[in-house]
Amino acid sequence: MPNNAADEPSSTSPSTSSSAPPSASSASSSASRSGPLGHRAILPGILALALGGFAIGTTEFAIMGLLPEAVADLGVDLPAGGILISAYALGVVIGAPLLAAGMARIDRRTSALWLMALFVIGHAASLFAPDFTTMLVARFISGLPHGAYFSAAALAAAHLAGPARRGQAIAWVMAGLSVANLIGVPLATWLGQNSGWRWMFIVTGLFGAATMAAVAWLVPRVPAPPGASVRGELTALRSPALWRAIVVGIIGFAGMFALYTYIAPVFTDVGGMAPQLVPVIMALYGVGMVVGTLVGGALSDRSARRTLQWMLAIVAVALACFSLTAQWWILSLVPLLAAAMAASALVPSLQVLLVDAAPQAPQLSGALNHSALNLANAMGAWVGAAVIQAGLGLQVPAGAGAALAGVGLLLSLILLRSRKS
Repeated sequence: MPNNAADEPSSTSPSTSSSAPPSASSASSSASRSGPLGHRAILPGILALALGGFAIGTTEFAIMGLLPEAVADLGVDLPAGGILISAYALGVVIGAPLLAAGMARIDRRTSALWLMALFVIGHAASLFAPDFTTMLVARFISGLPHGAYFSAAALAAAHLAGPARRGQAIAWVMAGLSVANLIGVPLATWLGQNSGWRWMFIVTGLFGAATMAAVAWLVPRVPAPPGASVRGELTALRSPALWRAIVVGIIGFAGMFALYTYIAPVFTDVGGMAPQLVPVIMALYGVGMVVGTLVGGALSDRSARRTLQWMLAIVAVALACFSLTAQWWILSLVPLLAAAMAASALVPSLQVLLVDAAPQAPQLSGALNHSALNLANAMGAWVGAAVIQAGLGLQVPAGAGAALAGVGLLLSLILLRSRKS
């Protein structure tokens, strides 16, 4: 990838489509010349797409803050609660490539609407799940549309913004997930602690329904590229560069989830923090995510590879510092914020690297970003559970996460060194 995204050939950009109707094509061209993403012609549509990220981010992360309440209600132990989180992640891993490839020929707005409808259905099932096993299935269903939605939404936003600022456009969509950690997750956590943890599913389901209304109203049609097909999308799987980036993303990002999965008990049981302050911690993490996502998007337009590598290094150092300061919860807020910012900055850079690795299959390659990140989610939760079950203490998963991030950094230096970006 070139150092300046504006110099990219349009053929490699997921944001261009010669099949777009004149109005959509003109809007994209106008957006490319009009300056910042805040241009009134494109901002409402991008924010509507970001609202879906807000809904997804709320459900993905709020369950971690409510893990003590969830395991008590379902009658399982804390490591089993980690499996509940992994079930959602597994849904993302499986659903992202299958649904993204299957919707290769469908208009991006229509894809986003159908996927968000499935998201709402999954949350209705979670709300009424009577036992742990049923809840696992419901959470798996809820995760199915996650990656494919972000892929469709990112491609639509990149089309609206133009090729010179596709990294920023993608970051704005991903920022919905980050803002969820600032507003949606603390709200759902507070509501769950005070009114029952299943209220999280009501809140996120309503956010999903609101997304459907906003996308239908504010997002123009973004047709799939001419000749798009399931077979064409599957050609992405033959790209060695794609798989190298996926491996780096899985291992590097798993480090963050080794800590974040158990963030509530770490702060309360190890740090001695009052449980009522858990929503505040989630909000602080959200601040770091918002800042990191937007900064990461801007940096990715300069060099996605170098952004990825620098952020992995920061995550490794921050998690190691968190492990050492976990018993003093106020002191541990500093490395937590640093880790949140750096981990979130990884997301748009990885998205750009994956789409560039297989530009002929943008829908699938973009969705695989979320497969990678949620495999990281499942891996991190599993590593954290293994450390806890081994009796090493709740503060040790952060140290294990630092090691994973370090391995991810090393792999990025080896596997991605041939890229020019």
